[in-house]
Amino acid sequence: MNLGTISAQIIDPANRADPYPLYAALRESPVTRQDDGSYLVSTYREVHSLATNPLLSNDLRNRAPGAGGPAATDEDPNLPLSFLHLDPPEHDRMRNLAMRPFGPPHSPRFIYGMHEGLARVVAELLDAFEGKNEVDIVDDFAYPLPVTAICKILGVPREDESRFHGWADTIASGLDPSIGPEKIGEARQELGAYLSDLIETERSRPGSGILGPLARESGPDGGMSHPEVVTTAILLLIAGHETTVNLISNATLTLLRHPDVLKRFRDEPALAVPLVEEVLRYEPPVQFVPFTTVLADIDIADTTIPKGAPVWLMLASANRDPRRFHDPDRFDPDREDNQHLGFYIGIHYCFGAPLARLEAQIALTQLFRRIKNPRLLADPPPYRLNPVLRGPRHLPVAIDGLTP
Repeated sequence: MNLGTISAQIIDPANRADPYPLYAALRESPVTRQDDGSYLVSTYREVHSLATNPLLSNDLRNRAPGAGGPAATDEDPNLPLSFLHLDPPEHDRMRNLAMRPFGPPHSPRFIYGMHEGLARVVAELLDAFEGKNEVDIVDDFAYPLPVTAICKILGVPREDESRFHGWADTIASGLDPSIGPEKIGEARQELGAYLSDLIETERSRPGSGILGPLARESGPDGGMSHPEVVTTAILLLIAGHETTVNLISNATLTLLRHPDVLKRFRDEPALAVPLVEEVLRYEPPVQFVPFTTVLADIDIADTTIPKGAPVWLMLASANRDPRRFHDPDRFDPDREDNQHLGFYIGIHYCFGAPLARLEAQIALTQLFRRIKNPRLLADPPPYRLNPVLRGPRHLPVAIDGLTP
């Protein structure tokens, strides 16, 4: 295999259903330079080391034009970068402010308090399966649950979902290194304008979501400006559902491919916690991070990555590194010391990880308690084009009805 072109093969939709042989080939050399000057880092120790190295930058302004993946020039010029695409200290100020209404230490029971509401939404979605002998797990279940949850958290009217669905899909596609910036910029502007109006409404007439508190919150370094609240809301709205859709869909597909584990899960609902963690390792919803840049020469794994070089951190490959995980291609919910990189690592560790875990645990437990005799109707199913946010676009499943 020509490792000089392996990034193109990873991006190629023909390999979306099973990119893992490509990752295995990539791991033969922990750090691999590509023909375009980018570096792919594929082994666990090296990915972990770089992700926690302050010389690796997430700030899009440090990326050279044409480096591939998101770039600062693709963003709405009227809005600042989100904290996902910033480095300290700017990152720390905005992320800390965003966390105040969302979770500990300022709102320690926020996620826990969502349990009952999430369970109710899951039950309603499953009730709608009644009378059907075929369902699409993505459209009918995995997508509407996290969308409903993030809308409630932010205070976005659920009836507006049809408006932001297209915007969110287009913006999320910006992680794909092969996608051009034109449509992405337009979608960001339209979604930004929508959220800007909603934030102003929430500021003057606070509702139940966190947009009002975000607009009014102030920390030791001050509060967010209105444009910063808008860009944070865009990030939370998209990140708050895109990855969770994939997590639930990938978990469902994996369980249906492993009937022995599925049978055990139905008998042992408490298995949900380690099962979700193993899915995050085995089929992570975010496959790699393609937008980092080194700020100075970094020596790693007998390779010098030069200053200014774009770097891809291959999380899904690192999660199957045999030097870190025993028998890594085996799906094993009993796996010990499962310190996967499914939610990344370091200061950019997934902001919504606790919510995503809770949603997936509730969703999978109820789904497989209630649906009778589920069978895959397509294996592999059709996948989303996005190689970064990898998951089925549809997941058709035959069922023999529901239990109450």
